[in-house]
Amino acid sequence: MFVGTGSAVLPKIVRARLFGLEGPDVILVNALLLNIALVIFGWRRYRELSDEVKVRRAAEEQARILAETDPLTGCLNRRTINEQTDKLIAETAGRGEAVAFLMLDLDNFKNVNDVNGHAAGDTVLRQTARRIAEHLPDRGLVARLGGDEFACVIPFDRDRTDRVDAFANKLIESIAQPIEHRKLTLDVTTSIGIARSDTGLPDSDERIDARKLMHFSDIAMYHSKKHGRNRFFWFEHQMESELRFRSQLEAGIRRGLQEGEFEPYYEQQIDVETGKLLGFEMLARWKSPQLGLVNPDVFIPIAEELGVIGEMSEQLIRKALLDAKDWDSSLTLSVNISPVQLRDPWFAQRLLKLLIEGNFPANRLDVEITETCLHENIGVVRSLVTSLRNQGVTVSLDDFGTGYSSLSQLRSLPFDRIKIDRSFVSNLPRDEEGVKIVQAISTLGEGFGLPITAEGIESEEVLDMLRGLGTFKGQGYLYGRPEPSEAIRERLRKLDLLRGEGPALAKLPQDDDGASDGKSREA
Repeated sequence: MFVGTGSAVLPKIVRARLFGLEGPDVILVNALLLNIALVIFGWRRYRELSDEVKVRRAAEEQARILAETDPLTGCLNRRTINEQTDKLIAETAGRGEAVAFLMLDLDNFKNVNDVNGHAAGDTVLRQTARRIAEHLPDRGLVARLGGDEFACVIPFDRDRTDRVDAFANKLIESIAQPIEHRKLTLDVTTSIGIARSDTGLPDSDERIDARKLMHFSDIAMYHSKKHGRNRFFWFEHQMESELRFRSQLEAGIRRGLQEGEFEPYYEQQIDVETGKLLGFEMLARWKSPQLGLVNPDVFIPIAEELGVIGEMSEQLIRKALLDAKDWDSSLTLSVNISPVQLRDPWFAQRLLKLLIEGNFPANRLDVEITETCLHENIGVVRSLVTSLRNQGVTVSLDDFGTGYSSLSQLRSLPFDRIKIDRSFVSNLPRDEEGVKIVQAISTLGEGFGLPITAEGIESEEVLDMLRGLGTFKGQGYLYGRPEPSEAIRERLRKLDLLRGEGPALAKLPQDDDGASDGKSREA
C-alpha cells in the first residue's frame, strides 16, 4: 500500500512544487503520511522488540549462570556438580577410567572470619578457588558447595591412584600458602576426603552416583580432620560405621546433658611423704543408658567440637561443689577446664556464681589449666588466672612438661602449683631421663616457690623414687582408682573426714588394684 500510494502521490507533489501544477488529492496525501507514520512506528517497535529479546536472553543466561555457579568464586555449585559428575561417571565407564571426588574443607576458616571479618573470609574463598582451578587437570570440575567447602571431580586411570594422590598433595600445599588481604596475612589449610566411583557398595549392586560419592568423600574428609587436618584420606567403608557411631555419641551427649547423665568421679591427692589425704581431683564420667560407663577420652573431644563443653563442665562442677561441701574443710577440690572454656571471657564470673550457689569456700577450689592452653592466647590465660586468684581460687598448671612453656611465661603467670604429667612419673624406675626431668621440675618449683603435684603414681617403686626427688603431692592408681561421690563419702566417713565428724589427720591406705594403662582424660 505504501509503495502504490507513494508512486501515485509523490510525483504530483514534486510537479506541484516545481512547476506550480495541480497537486495530488488530499486524501491520498493523508494516506501517504499515515503509511509513513506506520512504517516509522513499525521500525521503532521492531527495534524495541529486538532489544527486549536481547535483554531477556541475557537475563536468562545470567539466571542460568546463577543457577549453576557460585556467585562469589565463579565455581560450579552443589546442584550442578552433581549433574556434571553423573555425566562424567557415564563417560568414563567405558574407557577403563574411574572418577575421583575430592571433598575439601578449609581448616581454621571460621577463626579467619571471626577475627578479620567476612571480607577477609571472602578473599580466602576466592583465592582458594583460584588455586584449585590452577591445578585442575583436563576434564576436571571444581565447585563450591557452601561455606568453606569445595569439591573437585577428576577422571583418572583406575590403576593410577598415585596421580590423584599427587593432585591432592598439590592442593594441600597450594592452599596452605599465605593469602594477603589489606596488609593482613591470612593462613588456612585444608582437609581432603577422596572417594572413587568404582569403590562399590558392600552387599549391594547399587550404582555409585554423584550423591554417594559426595557422601563418601565427606566421611573421608572428616576422617582427615580427626587425624590432624591438613592431609587427605581415601574413603574406606569402615569409616562410615565410625561416623555413624560418632553421630550416635553426639545425640547421646546432647540427651545426656538434658538428663543429667554426666557424673563427677574423684581421684585422691595424697601427701607423698606422710600419706595424708589432701583432697581430690574431679574427673568426668558419662553414665550412658546405652553405652554404660564412658571414659572422658571418648566424649570430651566431641563435646568440645559440639560447643557443649561449657555446659557440661558447669554441670559437673556444680555437682562436685555440692559433694565437696560435706568434706572436711582441710580437703581441696581440683577441677579441670577445657581450652575451649578459656575463650569464654565470662568463665571466671560463671565459676564465682557456682561457688556462691554452692556456698563453697573459694580457697578450697583448685582450677587446673593444661600447659598447651598457654600457646593459644597467653593474654587471655593471664587475665583468667588473675581473675580466679582474686576470687581466692588457686590455679595449677596441669600436664607440665608436655608443652613448650618458657620460663618467662611461668614467671609472669601467677600460678599456685605445677602438676607434672604422668608420662614422666609412671616409668621412673626404668627411665633415667624421666628421673632427671622430675628432679629438674622439682628444683624449678622450689625456685619459683610453686608446690608440685606428681600424677601417675602406680607402684611402690615410683613412690619411693619420688620421695627421694623432692616434696610432692601425689595422685595415681596406687592410692585408688577414681570413685563416684557415694564411694568417696563412705571412704571419708571411715576416715572421720566428713564435716563435723573428725579432724583431717588420717593416713590413707594404698590401693592394691595395681597400675593402669593411664589416667583418664579430665573434664
